[in-house]
Amino acid sequence: MGFLIHIVVSAALLFFVGRLVYGIEVRDGKAAIFGALMLGLANGLVRPILLALTLPITFLTLGMFVLVVNALMLMLAAAFVDGFEVKGFWAAMWGSVALGVINFLVGMFL
Repeated sequence: MGFLIHIVVSAALLFFVGRLVYGIEVRDGKAAIFGALMLGLANGLVRPILLALTLPITFLTLGMFVLVVNALMLMLAAAFVDGFEVKGFWAAMWGSVALGVINFLVGMFL
């Protein structure tokens, strides 16, 4: 049950970020739910590998390169979901920052 609640909250946040950030479009609730699922899969499977491969550059940039990896995960999730589009790297960068901040704030209250 907790997993289902987490996906619904993530989908709502993704839908909100789609309205907040120019260049990210989430057409409907179905796209938001599948986008949240795909983002969870990308963050669970691909992100750890990318973080391990980019560890030297992450170290040199004092951790700031993780923002690039997060943006790439958002773009990867959008590539596989119809109705969820990310138009360019900078939209993905701002979207991942917004998603991270909002997710942190919601996590503090829940």
